[in-house]
Amino acid sequence: MSAVPDTTVVALKRTEGAERTLVCLGFCGGGTAAYHKWAAAMPAATDLLAVCYPGREGRFVEDFADSWGALAEDATAAVRAATAAGGPYVLFGHSMGGWMAFDVTCRLAAAGDPAPEALVVSSCNAPDRGLTARDRFPAQRDGDGELLTWMSTHGLLPAHVLGDEDLTEMAVELMRADIRVRDTFTYGGAKVTVPLQVFSGADDPVVGDDAGTRWGGLTTAAHRHDVLPGGHFYTPEVWRTLPDRIPALTAPDGQPHTLPTGHTDRRRAA
Repeated sequence: MSAVPDTTVVALKRTEGAERTLVCLGFCGGGTAAYHKWAAAMPAATDLLAVCYPGREGRFVEDFADSWGALAEDATAAVRAATAAGGPYVLFGHSMGGWMAFDVTCRLAAAGDPAPEALVVSSCNAPDRGLTARDRFPAQRDGDGELLTWMSTHGLLPAHVLGDEDLTEMAVELMRADIRVRDTFTYGGAKVTVPLQVFSGADDPVVGDDAGTRWGGLTTAAHRHDVLPGGHFYTPEVWRTLPDRIPALTAPDGQPHTLPTGHTDRRRAA
């Protein structure tokens, strides 16, 4: 792959002669750190890249995006740069990042750029209803304590952050910035034309029971829905090994793993 800014597209695993790449987009209030532990779980001959949004990590000095459109343009440019050298890739997004991955896939198609061989969305409702009350968790009206509770209970906020006033302030500022962006989202009516895999947690309070079915209506290709143990980020072990559950990363001979077009495979995994 061609060189890309290491502050925007972070290489978490590089493999000589890689056959495909998993590109990950961040969730609300998150960065690339949550994907670092995936490097050990990646299939052979697969690179792992994560997109860093403005205002965090290596892009800390940049302003936060001020709208969904601005963040989507930034993320689309990052994915385009990360995949410029060609070769198959899978695009993944968790929570808000699932909507972002869907939007980026649509934008790439509209621009005539190479599409991912599969789109994987995790812990998010289908965006065709627009932003509903169910999707506004956490919410702009929540106090700092409520946001920290959400991040520590349903998210991946490290325990040491809660004991550091400066770090908690930064975590809350980042979450509020992403919530403001999320709340400007509108669904434009597009569908994707690539195979779609949906993950959801059996105990996730945010994602509705119809998420897999509704997501299936947003692709013209094959789709599947896997229900995993745990909540918004599943169980720690499931999250750590999530790449193992993406068939498109292990398809033989460079061919994407698909199901028959229009088929929904709703699997409750252990």
